[in-house]
Amino acid sequence: MENWKRSDMDGFWGEIAPTDHVVQIYENDDVFMDLLEGFVAGGIKAGDCVIVMATRTHLKVLESRLKADGFNVFDLMLCDQYIALDARQTLDEFMVDGWPDPNLFYHLASRLIYRARRSKRGVRVFGEMVALLWAEGNHEATSQLEDLWRRFCNTEPFCRFCAYPKAGFTDNASASLMHICGTHSKMVKAIAKSQSEILYQQVTFN
Repeated sequence: MENWKRSDMDGFWGEIAPTDHVVQIYENDDVFMDLLEGFVAGGIKAGDCVIVMATRTHLKVLESRLKADGFNVFDLMLCDQYIALDARQTLDEFMVDGWPDPNLFYHLASRLIYRARRSKRGVRVFGEMVALLWAEGNHEATSQLEDLWRRFCNTEPFCRFCAYPKAGFTDNASASLMHICGTHSKMVKAIAKSQSEILYQQVTFN
């Protein structure tokens, strides 16, 4: 644990660079939702546009949390400062025979970023599509999708966050896990909810 750093929620997201790519491997939904809430709320407070591609369940929980935080979610969506998309439906837009089609992916990603940047805002993106592929055991497609996001960000830089449930990792998936870690700049270990404390480290695999 000596290589891990500690931060509070606001401090962590406040210091994230506009081009950072953060990954969280979580053990339960509450821990994951705490961090996602901080990512989205922090972006909105900073004046960024936040794109969230998550499961319907997580979108519903996130909306309730944002409302409890005092945000007018309807107004944020109306002005495209908060763009919420169903991860499964979004994934289906560019998957062909169980594999991400690069052209379809770039078309989708370009359209979303253009929409987000119309108001000259910074952009934050959370995607749960990789976690859906991983949960299905499609580890090679997961790695390919992470690579597509990385390449896209070479021309359209923005802050990215993704998360994987720890239960989905097995010994057989270790090679793919190493590859996934290598495509991120920071890895989040956990949050102590009572203190909103984040443990994180710089990822140096790549």
